[in-house]
Amino acid sequence: MDEPRIATWDRRVDWPLTALAVVFLAGYAWQVLDTTLAPWVDTLLEIVLTATWVIFGIDYLIRIGLARRRWRFIGTHLLDLAILLLPMFRQLRVLRLVTVIGVLNRQLRDDFRGRVAVYVGGTVGLVAFVSSLAVLDAERYAPDSQITDFGEALWWTLTTISTVGYGDRYPTTLEGRVVAATLMVTGIALLGVVTASIASWFVENLRRSAEESTDELEMTSERLVAQMGEVLTELRTISARLDALERDRSTS
Repeated sequence: MDEPRIATWDRRVDWPLTALAVVFLAGYAWQVLDTTLAPWVDTLLEIVLTATWVIFGIDYLIRIGLARRRWRFIGTHLLDLAILLLPMFRQLRVLRLVTVIGVLNRQLRDDFRGRVAVYVGGTVGLVAFVSSLAVLDAERYAPDSQITDFGEALWWTLTTISTVGYGDRYPTTLEGRVVAATLMVTGIALLGVVTASIASWFVENLRRSAEESTDELEMTSERLVAQMGEVLTELRTISARLDALERDRSTS
């Protein structure tokens, strides 16, 4: 089977890839938020970001190599392939961030499994921060842009991811609209996760209450049975004593 081999590879590279994703995100945030970067610093950051993205691509190729049914693996991971290939076009380079989100999200899921609130909160925060950076990078210098600083980008992200959509801010570039489309789909998915998490919390609490009530009833029943056993034992003892007294009277 393919899964055990790929799962073994995942266990080996999860933390290094997570560290690279954090480096990528920090470098990208610095590049977007600091408008006074020296040209050589900007070039260095671009080299680091590109190298990190290439490493993610190598990881994808290794996964294909580990898969016994390689074409099937590619067919079931077309989104991953698109995310790695489309950023070759400069207008769509922001899609590299989707790979970073995927790596970090996998680590969040593994670290906080069972702690739904922490996982959902971490995922929403990560998606919001990355989307704000991406749309600001795409829109800041565009003609007639309505998103020119991080505050406006964050506001746009929050209204979009929550599906409120006031329409007071919206992207005008191709790259910005790709970010918007991705965020819209993500927002719907996150709302579904939040709703499911709340429903699961209620069901879990009701189930726990029912189990506690059942356990309490079982303990009460066991105590009653034990007490009844003690009473029956005492009654037998009394009955035996009475029988003994009756025999003594008969013989006397």
